[in-house]
Amino acid sequence: MDAVFAFLAAREYAFTEMIVVDDGSRDATAAVVEEYARAHPTVRLLRNPSNRGKGYAVRHGMLEAKGDWILYSDADLSAPIEEVDKLFSAAREKDASVAIGSRALQRQLVSVHQAFPRELSGRVFNLAMRLVTGLPFLDTQCGFKLYRTDAARAIFPRQILDGFSFDVEDLVIAKELDIPTVEVPVRWANVEGTKVSLAAGLKSFSDLLTIRGNRSAGRYR
Repeated sequence: MDAVFAFLAAREYAFTEMIVVDDGSRDATAAVVEEYARAHPTVRLLRNPSNRGKGYAVRHGMLEAKGDWILYSDADLSAPIEEVDKLFSAAREKDASVAIGSRALQRQLVSVHQAFPRELSGRVFNLAMRLVTGLPFLDTQCGFKLYRTDAARAIFPRQILDGFSFDVEDLVIAKELDIPTVEVPVRWANVEGTKVSLAAGLKSFSDLLTIRGNRSAGRYR
C-alpha cells in the first residue's frame, strides 16, 4: 500500500481511493488494512461473506469503486503500479474503454518468470482461449486491468463466473457490448506465494466452454 500511495502522491488526480477486497482470508489482511485506513481515509476494506473466488472478489471491488477510471491489480503488485500510466496512454490513444496489461506482447519486460510448467500451461490456456472465444488477446490473465467506469458498470453486473476465468468472461462481455479494448505490454515480475490448484487450473479450460455457451444463449447481452 505504501508503494501505491507514493505513486498517487506524485500525481494530481482529482479523486483517488484504494479498495482492498478480503475474500474470506484467514490471515491478518483485514486487520492490516483497517489499521492503514485509520491514517488514510481513502482506503476502504470490503469483506466477502466467505472465500468466493477471485472473480467474485474483483467484481465486488469494481462495482463498489468510484471515480472515472478503475484499476484492479493483484495485491502483490507483480505489475508495478507505475505501469498504469501505460494503460491510460493506450486507452486515450486508441479511444478504448478497457486497457489490459499483457506479459505476452513484450516478454522481455518480464523480469521474473513463473515456474516453467505454470508458464507453459498459461500459454496453452491462451491458445485454447483464442480458439474457443475468438478473442485476439495474447494474455487475458494478467491481474492488471484498467476500466473506464461506464464500461465497468456495463460489464461486471453481467459476469457470471466467480473463479479464475472471470478475466476471459469480462473480455467476451466487452466484445459482445462493442466496448473497445486494448492490450498493453507491461513490466511484470512473478511473486512467489500465489496458489492455483490443479483442479482450479483444469476448471479454467472447461470454463471456456461455459463462456461460449453463455454467449451463444445471449446471457451477456
